[in-house]
Amino acid sequence: MDNRNSRETLSEKFSTDYPPVNRKSPIAKRAWLVVALVILIIAAALYFFLQPKAQPASVPTVEVETVETSNVNIYGEYVGRIRAQQFVEIHARVEGYLESMLFKEGSYIEKGQTLFVIDPQLYKAHVNKARAQLNKARAQAQKAERDLARIKPLYAQNAASQLDLDNATAAAETAAAEVVVSQADLTQAELTLGYTRVSSPISGYISERVADIGTLVGPTAGKSLLATVVKSDSVRVDFSMTALDYLRSKDRNVNLGSSDSTRKWNSYVTITLADGSVYPHKGLVDFADPQVDPKTGTFSVRAEMPNPDHSLLPGEFTKVRVLLDVRENAVEIPIKSLVIEKGGAYVFIVRPDSIVERRFIELGPEVGNNIIVERGLAKGEKLVVEGYHKLSHGMKVNPIPAPAEKDTDSGADVKDVIISEDKED
Repeated sequence: MDNRNSRETLSEKFSTDYPPVNRKSPIAKRAWLVVALVILIIAAALYFFLQPKAQPASVPTVEVETVETSNVNIYGEYVGRIRAQQFVEIHARVEGYLESMLFKEGSYIEKGQTLFVIDPQLYKAHVNKARAQLNKARAQAQKAERDLARIKPLYAQNAASQLDLDNATAAAETAAAEVVVSQADLTQAELTLGYTRVSSPISGYISERVADIGTLVGPTAGKSLLATVVKSDSVRVDFSMTALDYLRSKDRNVNLGSSDSTRKWNSYVTITLADGSVYPHKGLVDFADPQVDPKTGTFSVRAEMPNPDHSLLPGEFTKVRVLLDVRENAVEIPIKSLVIEKGGAYVFIVRPDSIVERRFIELGPEVGNNIIVERGLAKGEKLVVEGYHKLSHGMKVNPIPAPAEKDTDSGADVKDVIISEDKED
């Protein structure tokens, strides 16, 4: 009993000194709200700073080049054969034994130079005989003239008959005709004697002799060819072109073999020598056959080319390159920028607002690593040359200039295009 009373007394004492705590007071509620708010702020800050940042939409970067124009030479390559400008065979025009040779084989000879001598004795005898016949005819003609001169006054005096006058006149006319015939015989004999000295009709290089000294030569002896003379200060190059090339040249208003004053260029020819070097001189096309060979489908073309150092030998084959056309201010682009599909060929162009446009174009011949564009592009446009595989029409891009490539043409304003027969086929 005493312990119980003691606990109650102690409890009443503490209750009197300290009032009871109210767990749901407004102050406690505000404290908890502040703590919760701080926690929310910290969590929001952590979420804001730690969350991954949204990436902006990616814009592809492409390399572009400015479309340029240049003058482009269009060539065709063919197989040609060198031919001398003049090729003359030296023949014996009279029959006789070849007596001497007055030249060095393979040397240069002048026009009119004596090359061979045929035994002239027989022909000298013919000249002497013809001269004697001429002298005889002249003597008879003089006698006939004197007889006619005597008969005319006698006839006037009726001392000679009409028959005498007619006979004298006929004799004089016959004698005069005999003089003319004898003169012609003498001229013929002298010409024949001159043929015993065989001379060159042109200047040029002579071949080796065909007939040896002492050989019986002549048109009736079965051996008249003595040598050949070639004039090769300038040569001719013969080659054949296809009918397709002819039609293409017509489409461009180019007439091979004829000059055109409206053009700034002519169809010149360059050739490649056997060692692969390019011949330093150029020639001009001066003839084109007006008809096509139905068996081969080609037509013959000829060019004349200077040969001052005689390095071009008649009869040799060579590679011929002919200027077929000149494209002035032609638009050309790199082949690597071209996309070819079943519907055609197209490229990507970057507009000033950095939007790409897919442009279909019409292609022409290739120019090395470039290709000519006939239609579809204009000078100054920005062409995508790298990165076009990731583009689509209307996409925005980041264009950057393409790195400059080394110019293999050494700054030349004119570029060359070679059209070979294999490529055309």
